[in-house]
Amino acid sequence: MIFSRKRAAGRHALDERATNLPDTAEGAPAAPVEPARGPYDVTEAPDGVQRLDLGSLQIPAVPEVEVRVQADQQGVVQQVVLVHGQSALQLGVFAAPRSEGIWDEVREEIRQSLFADGAAAQEVDGEYGTELHARVRTEDGLTDLRFVGVDGPRWMVRAVYQGAAATDPAAAGPLAHCLDGLVVDRGVEAKPVREPLPLRLPREAGEQAATADPAAGPADAASAPGGR
Repeated sequence: MIFSRKRAAGRHALDERATNLPDTAEGAPAAPVEPARGPYDVTEAPDGVQRLDLGSLQIPAVPEVEVRVQADQQGVVQQVVLVHGQSALQLGVFAAPRSEGIWDEVREEIRQSLFADGAAAQEVDGEYGTELHARVRTEDGLTDLRFVGVDGPRWMVRAVYQGAAATDPAAAGPLAHCLDGLVVDRGVEAKPVREPLPLRLPREAGEQAATADPAAGPADAASAPGGR
């Protein structure tokens, strides 16, 4: 697990989510069934799973997945990227309204932005609903991207696959397990729709960074306990 410091996007698509719950013998509705997979709202998350707590996002510990977190000097996380082999998964989480999801409109805005930059994007049906697949030009040449959106209760997770996992979902492997096990802690504060939910370094990582050499460059990284 690597932490670096910078110097001064439909409803939650889940497998077998219960829609018509049977009544009990007394006629009262049965207890809600936990979703078969995440991203989970913090109120639904299964117990007994080791996770990296970044505030609004809690990332499950999956073997051979490296978590790279870039934060500012105050410990506010700017970017979260998970890496496995030649594939990467960038994660973001945003506020959404209580009444409806926002992934459909966010996806369309991403598509239009890519088109304006000269990149074509294609909508494809995926495990979480409609994805957006694109090929963009970067400093390293052409790069494939796969945008996945998951709408939850008052939040939306945007996940962007790069590398082999962008063109072949089967290649996502452990990165897909991380997305399936992700937990979102939305909090109770009112927030503007689409505002990024706050992410922060774990306390242990923040303490390590606070004692690091202040003259160190942005490439320096501090390893947090429990890193993968």
